[in-house]
Amino acid sequence: MLELSQWVNGLPISLVLRRIGWFVPLLQSLHILSVGIVLSSLMMVELRAWGVAGAATPAAAGRRFLPWMWAALAVATVTGIGLMLGAPRSFRDGAFLAKLYLMGAAAIATLALGVVLRVDGGLKDARVPAARLIGAVAIVLWLGATLAGRGRWIAGMLGG
Repeated sequence: MLELSQWVNGLPISLVLRRIGWFVPLLQSLHILSVGIVLSSLMMVELRAWGVAGAATPAAAGRRFLPWMWAALAVATVTGIGLMLGAPRSFRDGAFLAKLYLMGAAAIATLALGVVLRVDGGLKDARVPAARLIGAVAIVLWLGATLAGRGRWIAGMLGG
């Protein structure tokens, strides 16, 4: 990973990103906001699947919130790549690598939830347990990715 970090560190785009003092903080802000949209959209769908929020069906909630979530995920991905180019030291960070793996698993779980919600034009009673389970797994994975992304910050707070 050290070689990869050094290679990315020497890329012209990486050098440019580090020279523009306001660009990395802007990317961080957009990244954090987009992750918040992903989590809140997923929560809105999942709360309906669990029957604790709103009268809409989980499928209707999916039609309403999943497009927002996918758009925010695209923004989070693009800004995340920009942040990796602007701060290549993160390739050596174990918390960052954990975040990447957790995000990949979370994206797969979220995609599976979308598939469950769309099958046969809506969620049938037999699919509610699957939506609940997949959604819960997706939420745990997204929260794990979010916390892993703050790994160095959390370690600093804990004295590590």
